[in-house]
Amino acid sequence: MGQDKMIDILKAVQRHDIDVDTARQKLVTNKEALPFADLDLERQQRTGYPETVFGEGKTAEQITAIIEKFRENEQVVLCTRISPEKAHYVSQKIAQAKYYQTARCLVIGDKMTASPDSYIAIVSAGTSDIPITEEAAVTAETFGNRVERVYDVGVAGIHRLFEHLDVIRGAKVVIVAAGMDGALASVVGGLVASPVIALPTSIGYGSSFNGLSALLTMLNSCAEGVTVVNIDNGFGAAYSASVINHM
Repeated sequence: MGQDKMIDILKAVQRHDIDVDTARQKLVTNKEALPFADLDLERQQRTGYPETVFGEGKTAEQITAIIEKFRENEQVVLCTRISPEKAHYVSQKIAQAKYYQTARCLVIGDKMTASPDSYIAIVSAGTSDIPITEEAAVTAETFGNRVERVYDVGVAGIHRLFEHLDVIRGAKVVIVAAGMDGALASVVGGLVASPVIALPTSIGYGSSFNGLSALLTMLNSCAEGVTVVNIDNGFGAAYSASVINHM
């Protein structure tokens, strides 16, 4: 709950508009229901990160209503998997909305303050992986992390990776996104001391099975310190990386 909201409740008690028990309930029960969504308004207090809105399957009107409720608590709101059409609708209703088209992310409000002392490196095997890595990058930046991007350094031209080793090795945690054979995560895992979060993408020809091949390669990695998130889950990779980076 935002400070302004808490002050409003306390002033209402002072004016005798509400009694103490009602005020206590309002302060303790930081939850609010819409007809189509039961919002978790205390998640930031509990975990350090606000609830994120997953845009697929929701209408533009539903997304807008959810954002407006979150903004009453003065939280930054991150929405993922937002189409340009939905982003346009929301932007017409909420002036502070900023759309990142490649990432398909919508951010409302000020991003959390990033620490200058550490950063997350986000590495992609190919240019085709960038929409997924940008979802990870925007998520990480929204949650108060400095991000260094190293894109298109896959194993088909592995010399490109070595040119950026200083940046990758300097990161507190590394996200490695790859489709096709998914081999890049194992290579990076063998070159760095920091944790590696492998992010399989659905990029590749038929026998890659929409990312399943990359997922299985990453799960079977022989490199130590490699953990794996679901296919195309840039948000999940960035959330975990943010928790590590802030430790």
